[in-house]
Amino acid sequence: MKPSIATTIFDRIEREVWIVTAEHAGRRSGLAATFVSPASIVPEMPRLIAGFAKTHETWKLIEASGAFAAHLVDESQLELMWRFGLQTSRDADKFAGLQMTTAATGSPILLDAFAWLDCRVETRLDTGDRTIYVAAVVEAGLLRDARPLNLPRLLKLAPPEKRDLLRSQLAADALHDTAAIARWRAAR
Repeated sequence: MKPSIATTIFDRIEREVWIVTAEHAGRRSGLAATFVSPASIVPEMPRLIAGFAKTHETWKLIEASGAFAAHLVDESQLELMWRFGLQTSRDADKFAGLQMTTAATGSPILLDAFAWLDCRVETRLDTGDRTIYVAAVVEAGLLRDARPLNLPRLLKLAPPEKRDLLRSQLAADALHDTAAIARWRAAR
């Protein structure tokens, strides 16, 4: 199968854009993510599956704490996407000026998001370029009714300079991930 056909198929999926946050030992970080999905059909035992690149500071904090919070935003909250998706926690305090709280895991909960899930990691899978987590949702909040922002809509609403920066970062990440996946496959 050609990767371009698979990419065409995947592009038909309108994945929500999530903001994921984590904290450990007084350090906090967050990122924008599209690899987040429900992973249980049992209403009393909600779970998430999520994948994060090992190059992100947020990944390090999830590994250290065994927890993270996942947030949904809507179209009116593009500034949060730029804050968490276009800069690194190594260079900026992404949380500066935001209203936050914590829940059961201690992960930062963004009160500007319209919904949040506080998650405790149950298991993980190393895939070379990233770690895939299955996490129990231990607390959740729906702060208002809204439609989640998805990736195609984010790209459509983005001003040209933000869209170009986002695409440039995605391309750089893909290059890095290609090498990591190849090394992982070769070692198996």
